Amino acid sequence: MGLIKNRYVGRTFIQPTQAQRDLGVRLKLSANVPVVRGKRVVLVDDSIVRGTTSKRIVALLRQAGATEVHLRIAAPAIKYPCFYGVDMSTRAELASASLEPDVLAKVLGADSLRFLSVDDLKQTCGCQGLCTACFDGSYVTPLYSNKV
Repeated sequence: MGLIKNRYVGRTFIQPTQAQRDLGVRLKLSANVPVVRGKRVVLVDDSIVRGTTSKRIVALLRQAGATEVHLRIAAPAIKYPCFYGVDMSTRAELASASLEPDVLAKVLGADSLRFLSVDDLKQTCGCQGLCTACFDGSYVTPLYSNKV
C-alpha cells in the first residue's frame, strides 16, 4: 500500500474555502516511503474537481521517491459546474474546464493524465438518462447560463 489514508477526514472538494481544502488534503494522506521509493506509480482516483487532492498526492509520491507518477481518472473530465446539488458553482473553479489533460498533468506534477470518456462512462453504466452535465455541459433542465 503506497498511500495511507486517514479515514477521519471527509471529502475535501466540498470544503467552502481553498485553505480548508488544502488542510483537509494534508491531513488525509501520507506516503509509505519504503513501498513508493524507486517505483513508477499509477494512481487511480474517482475524479478531479479542483485538482487540490491530485496535486498533493502527486507531490507526496514524488517526495517519497516515486520515479514517475501517472494519473488515471475513473470519470470524465469535469468541465462544467453542477447546479443539481454538488458544490461546484463556476467553471473557474474546475481544473479541467480550461486545461487539456496534458497541460493539467504538468500543473499537477504528473507524468501523464487520462480520463474516462463520456461515451465509455455511459457504456459502463448501461443506464438511460444519465446526467452528464458536469462533463459535457448538456444540462437536463434549461438554465439562464451555463457559461458560469
